Amino acid sequence: MMRSVTSFNDSWVFSEGFDAADAGTLRAGQPISLPHNAVELPFNYFDERCYQRAFTYQRVLAWRPDFSGREVSLVFDAAMADAVVYLNGEEIVAHRDGYTPFEARLTDRLLEGDNLITVKIDGSENPEIPPFGGRIDYLTYAGIYRDVWLKVTDPVSIANIKIETRDVLSDTKAVSLRCDLSNPQGLSFSGTISALLKNAAGEVLAEVAGETTGQSLAFEMDGLKGLSLWDIDDPVLYVIEVELRTGQGSDCFAAHFGFRTAEFTTEGFRLNGRPLKIRGLNRHQSFPYVGYAMGRTAQERDADIMKHRLHCNLVRTSHYPQSKWFLDHCDRIGLLVFEEIPGWQHIGGEEWKQEAIRNVRRMIERDWNHPSIVIWGVRINESQDSHDFYAETNRLARELDPTRQTGGVRYITDSEFLEDVYTMNDFILGNEELPGANRPRTALRPQQECTGLPRKVPYLITEFGGHMYPTKIYDQEQRQAEHVRRHLEVLNAAYGDPGISGAIGWCMFDYNTHKDFGSGDRICYHGVMDMFREPKFAAYVYASQCDPSEEIVMKPVTFWARGERNIGGVLPLIVLTNCDEIELKYGSLTKRVGPDRENFPHLPHPPVVIDHRHFTKDELGVWGMKWESAEFTGFIAGKPVADLRMAADPVPTTLQVEADSKTLRAEGRDSVRLILRALDQAGNVQPFLNDAVDIEIHGPARLVGPARIVLQGGSAGFWLESTGAAGAIVVSVASSRLGAAKLDLVALADGAASA
Repeated sequence: MMRSVTSFNDSWVFSEGFDAADAGTLRAGQPISLPHNAVELPFNYFDERCYQRAFTYQRVLAWRPDFSGREVSLVFDAAMADAVVYLNGEEIVAHRDGYTPFEARLTDRLLEGDNLITVKIDGSENPEIPPFGGRIDYLTYAGIYRDVWLKVTDPVSIANIKIETRDVLSDTKAVSLRCDLSNPQGLSFSGTISALLKNAAGEVLAEVAGETTGQSLAFEMDGLKGLSLWDIDDPVLYVIEVELRTGQGSDCFAAHFGFRTAEFTTEGFRLNGRPLKIRGLNRHQSFPYVGYAMGRTAQERDADIMKHRLHCNLVRTSHYPQSKWFLDHCDRIGLLVFEEIPGWQHIGGEEWKQEAIRNVRRMIERDWNHPSIVIWGVRINESQDSHDFYAETNRLARELDPTRQTGGVRYITDSEFLEDVYTMNDFILGNEELPGANRPRTALRPQQECTGLPRKVPYLITEFGGHMYPTKIYDQEQRQAEHVRRHLEVLNAAYGDPGISGAIGWCMFDYNTHKDFGSGDRICYHGVMDMFREPKFAAYVYASQCDPSEEIVMKPVTFWARGERNIGGVLPLIVLTNCDEIELKYGSLTKRVGPDRENFPHLPHPPVVIDHRHFTKDELGVWGMKWESAEFTGFIAGKPVADLRMAADPVPTTLQVEADSKTLRAEGRDSVRLILRALDQAGNVQPFLNDAVDIEIHGPARLVGPARIVLQGGSAGFWLESTGAAGAIVVSVASSRLGAAKLDLVALADGAASA
């Protein structure tokens, strides 16, 4: 028989606290399904200590005839944190890290009847486990927050496969394959392993086979012709299917991969031999109310937002390995990934370091086949130097995966360079405001000022912005314009220096954090989007760098009001765009302005900056004169391609409700994000309308978070989760100023949900 891997997410019982003496008894509790957050949190202003304690998860596993004579285990994709798994009161396995997978082997301990699985989770910040021991600028929400699987295999099975590609840029390519076997009972066996290379259509392109009696077997597939490269614009994936046949049973295992080269050089980053400037953002895996506990659809949607809404080409998984659903989707859509081990500034004692070294192994062995991952982060984010520790994390990473370079993110200068790529958080922009600063406004420091090295090395900016200029979606226009300008200046500097591989901004969206950071309300407002993934103006800095064939972007950085800015007026007015020219009509005046290549010469698409070079003070009207509506038109090759009207007299007109998808899967706690926007008569968001909106859900779905929410910056969001039943879902929203709106969704039983 082949392996069986089935979801083990449903029918759990959750309870507060934990007592090892009760691990063999089913406790009274709340019926839940996974992924699950132990404490559902308010949006902000909560005490993060509320989940820093122990919790119990229990589920009954009934004996099945197919368990007999086979290996049975539970695979946890991740649990936060310090998890201990018990079977019928007996401890089976402990796993401390909250971000990597682990397996609980149940073989030979199962009773022919009901078996009780008990999982202790401890949300305490144990100083023996990375990232804990110091202060960390993010939250580590307790719970079994990723999927759990019931795995049943024959006694000898396939543990993992490692795929390495060779001669990628030649017409004739090659694949090296290593197949590692699992034989927990130490049985003697002999058998055959065969491997098939298939394309997306399922056609077999190559086949190899060999005999094995040991723990692993290596294969070569040579002379492979007619294969396509995996690239960001055309992410072609192939699959290798491995089949094992032995006297101790059989097994099948498959992994996707791609043919690509990725190299950080002293002249920048190259993908498949071509220069590519990295333009990316950092991502936390958190969501409002439910912390980390969002399943497949929400993970995939974040990757889609990064690639197709923000038009970034790389995401850094700050500061830990993220969901396999997220990484699988990065593979499919062509989004590059910088993945790193858990940690934030603090380095603990010897046992702590050993756990971090184990995290390097777990991360790489889980993710080494992903073509999207182009670099391993093997240093604790922003930590001080630690020679022996980091010599070992680098050595291990290179041993496990010689095909990828290593990086180690620091913010200190003159740091010991043990990695392959010098990865630097450069927060120099804004430092001119500090007391005693003696340098003018600087976007990025010269590489060698940061490295202290006499030579150029592969170099990547891994963070900028963030805490240097936190900006809320409802902040005043002037602050948002400066937020935009800072992102523009750093990206421009990165594009202008061929020795910089690129720049990864901090960060994709706002996130909940410890009391020691952020704005005092347990939120860091560092994102180019808010926590609901609704864009601030700065999001369009990134979006506007895409080719117009992908999307035409034209976003004026203004609420269009005379008295919103200091002194008054809207100049200088930045228009984030990839158009050739922007035309602004104001009253009887029409002005057409091209991109500001003078100040942003290196960007693929510099912004249009409209200022007193184009309008005199009198033309846009001084204080006390009538304020007029504006019409913006974007032109490419002389033809109008985008238009936008901004009303001089905005009034609340429409409550817009928009869903990422009209369908969701009934099974497996699927989710969908909905965004509410208060729109004026011209269809623009009204940023200062802080009205309350009441939400009602009819049908098989659960609202995540409160049923009354308040618009912030003219918008708000929420998620719905499926409840296991199929059927029609009606979302009704109502506000005192904007009236009511409805949206029809459907939960599908067959899993055929589509965007």
